[in-house]
Amino acid sequence: MSASADSRAVPELRELSTEHGVLRYRESGDGLPLVMLHGSGPGVTGWRNFGANVPAFAGDYRTIVLEFPGFGVSDDFGAVHPMLSAVTAVRALLDGLGLGRVRLVGNSMGGFVATEFALAAPERVERLVTVGGIGTPLFSTQPGEGIVRLSEFVENPTRAALIAWLRSMVFDQKLVTEELIEDRWRQATDPATLENSRRMYSAAALARMAAGARDATVTPSWAALGRLDVPTLVTWGRDDRVSPVDMALLPMRVLPRGEVHIFPDCGHWVMIEQKDAWEAVVLAFLRR
Repeated sequence: MSASADSRAVPELRELSTEHGVLRYRESGDGLPLVMLHGSGPGVTGWRNFGANVPAFAGDYRTIVLEFPGFGVSDDFGAVHPMLSAVTAVRALLDGLGLGRVRLVGNSMGGFVATEFALAAPERVERLVTVGGIGTPLFSTQPGEGIVRLSEFVENPTRAALIAWLRSMVFDQKLVTEELIEDRWRQATDPATLENSRRMYSAAALARMAAGARDATVTPSWAALGRLDVPTLVTWGRDDRVSPVDMALLPMRVLPRGEVHIFPDCGHWVMIEQKDAWEAVVLAFLRR
């Protein structure tokens, strides 16, 4: 999930043909490859998530912002659940660009996708950074407030519902500007993009997710984190109302090479609300 990037020059949108459909991405800088994976939610794009951060990373890294299938920029791969398409897209991007080992940065859904990819192919991940997007709530109710607001929007896509969701995403309410609302509204109400959101966040989808979490025959994804022997930085907003910060406790305990940094006065969009501090922490981790 993301806010808007700033107004600086936007790199061209490049295309990569794959057997599943066309992936689109933006690339800046030179050096070792760094791939940035966006979150979900109404009107999200990779550039809206990370565009304002790219200049800080492009000085050291070949920084690639991937657009996941089904969110209105890349083709829809047609999988039942967008996260399945997203994991497929990461592998297809790396293979298509001839990238061996990369550094992955994932926000929210992108963090879960990056973690799944790193578990499946640890030899291809040099370092991993998540913004939320890992772990499970230990004390908080599930789903979080932001997910509830998001579900309300996809069930009844009104501007009021979109604004309520946006306000749940941030600590600083001044970030919810008319420009942000309008940008998100246009893409969020595109029929194909809205249908993609419903695959994840409709009331029926959340009910299936809750049923899966109660199924004792299914091993939850967080149970595999002890196998993730990749240097991992978990970043979080202390005031996150989408993915509560207690989700970070389990990764903090079980990740063999993990560390956690929590930012104050900050909601779900850490890379936006605490931009300078987040960039400094992530760059220090990546440069070790």
